[in-house]
Amino acid sequence: MSTLERTKCRLRAHPMALDATLATGVLVTMMASSFVDPHGDNGATWGTHTPNVLSLTLMVLSAAALVFRRRAPRTILATTGAFSAVELVASDPRAPVVMSAVVALYTVASATDRPTTWRVGLLTMTVLTACAMLVGPMPWYAQENLAIFAWTGMAAAAGDAVRSRRAFVHAIRERADRAERTRDEEARRRVAEERLRIARDLHDVVAHHIALVNVQAGVAAHVMDKRPDQAKEALAHVREASRSALNELRATVGLLRQSGDPEAPTEPAPGLARLDELADTFRNAGLPVEVARADHGTTLPAAVDLAAYRVIQEALTNVQKHAGPEAKAEISVVRVGPNVEVTVLDNGPGQDDGPEEGGGHGLLGMRERVTALGGTCTTGPRYGGGFRVHAILPVKNRTAPALGDSA
Repeated sequence: MSTLERTKCRLRAHPMALDATLATGVLVTMMASSFVDPHGDNGATWGTHTPNVLSLTLMVLSAAALVFRRRAPRTILATTGAFSAVELVASDPRAPVVMSAVVALYTVASATDRPTTWRVGLLTMTVLTACAMLVGPMPWYAQENLAIFAWTGMAAAAGDAVRSRRAFVHAIRERADRAERTRDEEARRRVAEERLRIARDLHDVVAHHIALVNVQAGVAAHVMDKRPDQAKEALAHVREASRSALNELRATVGLLRQSGDPEAPTEPAPGLARLDELADTFRNAGLPVEVARADHGTTLPAAVDLAAYRVIQEALTNVQKHAGPEAKAEISVVRVGPNVEVTVLDNGPGQDDGPEEGGGHGLLGMRERVTALGGTCTTGPRYGGGFRVHAILPVKNRTAPALGDSA
C-alpha cells in the first residue's frame, strides 16, 4: 500500500481530523486572499490590503465552524452564511469569508437529497448575493457579487453530484452482494438436491443387491451339505449380485470425484431396457416375477427411464424382504397418453406393514424421485392382501435431468 493510500485510510478512520485539516486550509486561503487587491494598477497586487479586526475574527470563526460540518451540516451552513453576510455588508474591502459558506453548502448538498439541495442552495445563493448587491459597498453589478452567485451554485451542484455518485456506487455494491448471496443459496440448494439424489441411488443399489445376497447366502447355507450343486449355484448368484452392486456403487460414487481424479465409469445408467435382467435377478433369488409391457416404441428421457427402473427395483426389493416366501410379483409398464405408468403388485401377506415399520425410506425416496420429474407415486396395501406400487411418469419430463442420470 502506498503512502497516499495509507493517508487516505487514516483520514477516513478519523473524519474529525480530516475536517480540521480542511478548515485549516480554508482559513489559510482566506487569510492569503484578504491581502490581495484585485483592482491594482497592474492587476492583482499582493500585500496592498490589511484585513481589519472584524474580518479576521469572522474568518477564524467561520473556519472553526467547518470542523463540525459533518455533525450538523445545516447548522454550520447557517452559521457560516451569517458570518459571510456580515462580512459582505460591513467590510470594505471584503475578506473572502464566503468561502467557508461555499464549503458548508457543498457539505449539505452531499449529505441530503436533491430537493433539499435545491431549496437550501437557492436560499443561500439568493441571500448572499442579495446582501452583496443591495447592501454592500460595491456596485450591484460588480464582478465580486456575481462570483458569489457562481461559487455557491457550483458548490450545490458539486455536492449533489457527489451524493448521486455515492448512491450509485452503493446500489451497485448492494446488487452485487445480493447476487452473491443468491448464487450461494442456489449453490447450496443444488448441492442439497444432488446429495439427496445420490443418497436415493445408494439406497436403491444397496437395498436391492444386499437383499439378493442375503437370500442367496441363506439358500447356500441351507443346502450346502445335502445339495452342494444348488449351493454352488446360489453362491454364483451371490457373486453376480455383489459384482453388480459394486459396479453401480462405483458409478454413483464416481460423481463425487474432484477434477483431476481418475475418470468416472462411462457405463450408461440403468433403465427399462434392463427390466428383464432385473426380473431375472429376483427369479434367481426365489421370487416369481411376471413382466407385462405395453410401451414398445416409447423412448423415455434418461431421467424418466432411470426413475422407472428404480421404482421397480425398490418395489421388488420390498417384496423380497417383506412379502414372505410364498409371494409373487407382477410388473406392468404401460404407455397411457403423455405418460408411462409403472405398477408393481404382490400377493404376500407380510407386505402390509413391513416397509413403514422399517422406516419407509425406500418408499419416501421413490416418491421424491417421481415427484421431482413431475409425476405421481402411490403406494399402499391391496384389498385382500399384498401391496401395490403405482407410479405415473411423464414421457417428456418438465425438469432438467439430474447430474449423472443422463447417459
